[in-house]
Amino acid sequence: MNKITADPRTRRNVAVLVTAQALLGAQLPIIFVIGGLAGTSLATNACFATAPISLIVLGSMLMAAPLSGIMQRFGRRTGFMLGAAGGATGAAISAWGLIEQSFAIFLFGSLITGVYMSAHGFYRFAAADTASEAFRPKAISYVMAGGLASAVIGPQMVKLTADAAATPFLGAYISVIAINVIGAFLFLMLDIPRPVVDRTQPVQGRSRMEMLRSPRIAVAIICAMVSYALMNLIMTSTPLAVVGAGYDKSHAADVVTGHVLAMYAPSFFTGHLIARFGVERIVATGLAILAGAGVVALAGFQLMHFFGALVLLGIGWNFGFIGATTMLAGAHSPAERGRIQGINDVFVFGMVTVASFASGGLMNCAGTTAIAGWTAVNLAMVPFLTLAGGALIWLALQARRPAMAEEAEAVTSGPLPPEAEAPRDV
Repeated sequence: MNKITADPRTRRNVAVLVTAQALLGAQLPIIFVIGGLAGTSLATNACFATAPISLIVLGSMLMAAPLSGIMQRFGRRTGFMLGAAGGATGAAISAWGLIEQSFAIFLFGSLITGVYMSAHGFYRFAAADTASEAFRPKAISYVMAGGLASAVIGPQMVKLTADAAATPFLGAYISVIAINVIGAFLFLMLDIPRPVVDRTQPVQGRSRMEMLRSPRIAVAIICAMVSYALMNLIMTSTPLAVVGAGYDKSHAADVVTGHVLAMYAPSFFTGHLIARFGVERIVATGLAILAGAGVVALAGFQLMHFFGALVLLGIGWNFGFIGATTMLAGAHSPAERGRIQGINDVFVFGMVTVASFASGGLMNCAGTTAIAGWTAVNLAMVPFLTLAGGALIWLALQARRPAMAEEAEAVTSGPLPPEAEAPRDV
């Protein structure tokens, strides 16, 4: 493989994963658009309106390590098909909760849906499994770009199905079941070999703690956590904020469409930017754009402010998350893949779970109006951005130390200056 092309197996795997991202990934915009609105209709306390979305993320966090282990042992295909099964089962239980008007059942369905969200998170890693080092960032970017189709399919299905049944939102969850059943067949075409395990060695590669002490791995995880958590923090509250500002559900769906398009559209060139400018600069750019999203969100409460903020939020997430994924993928060996990718997603979705719960609380309970809640949500971005920015600066300083040490050694080991030479005999 060269820097531009890939072998036939890699091209096929990337094509399968792009299609899965487009089709199966469409269920996430559907659920994120209607999850909070459905929660509002079922919850007795408005502070828990976004709990369904939070439970999805929690389920994803809990399943990250087990799914990673399953993929390490049985292959990516098995793990991804289990994810589709979890998505269909969770949607069916959520639909039952809507019929019964039971918030508890609806929440349980959301938790099971997290199995799909967890598996979905591994698409990006699977893209890198058979790719060369040069092609790896492009493979990851192409798979993420498949989300462009899901950005259109998901919100449009909300418009078509949310009120199609007598029970509000029931039609949308039935469509999610169909998406998972159909999409599961895609993975039969996936051809990613399982990592070769040397049975004579009890453990290959570094332990989890050894890898977490690696500066590059630690910073990659922190930046992935912050990028995803901030995206979730703002997006979870957006439908509630848009409706609370006087607009209707179709406007909320349109804003989310713009956001998800912005999440994935840059993926066509993010890999090229990483290859040209370096992953650290792209991650830093992503964090700066996320900060810009908060500024726009706080500038006003017109529809254009929601659109502008959510578009910037999507672009910032793309640069930050794809950059962090690329950084992590290049910092471990194949034998370490199952351990570090699982623990990475535990940390990432753990932070996203916290952000999701915080989003609902801040939005509905931090003030007496939707505007006050939206303001509180966006101000909460500041400590997250400070953490990730500080981590990148620390990594840059860590990288400079060996170079500085080599330079100092070269100076001290060089030839002595004339004045230090031994005096000549007179």
